[in-house]
Amino acid sequence: MLAFLDYLRDAVTAKASGLSEKAVRTAGVPSGTSILGLVKHLTAVEHNWFTWSYAGADAALQDDESGPADDETAVSLLAAYRRAIGQSNEIIRACDDLGRPGARSLRETAPPSMRWVLVHMIEETARHAGHADILREQIDGSVGR
Repeated sequence: MLAFLDYLRDAVTAKASGLSEKAVRTAGVPSGTSILGLVKHLTAVEHNWFTWSYAGADAALQDDESGPADDETAVSLLAAYRRAIGQSNEIIRACDDLGRPGARSLRETAPPSMRWVLVHMIEETARHAGHADILREQIDGSVGR
């Protein structure tokens, strides 16, 4: 599962790489979604599910709905995403029982197992990788991974 999740994470970072700052921030749909906004969202989701929820770290929940701030750049947000991935992967690798519940939940349910979090993050990342595919194609015609 981790290999598949990492594959999807790499697809997202590839779609965000090699674009101008303006292009990576450009909303390609009426909802305002941009590639950089997807990266920021996925960074928060990584932190919230693995670090805060599963591991139970004292770190604050991150806002996963706001777009990039004016002072956030593609370089800084991609670096933050890579750091969140690294931290998530440490938590995943430390788990010796995928069925064991985490410390707490982001939802009004019992804390989910690592298996549930991994499946959820595969789904979440895949969905947004698809969004990034479409946005990138609108920006410069790039298709494929």
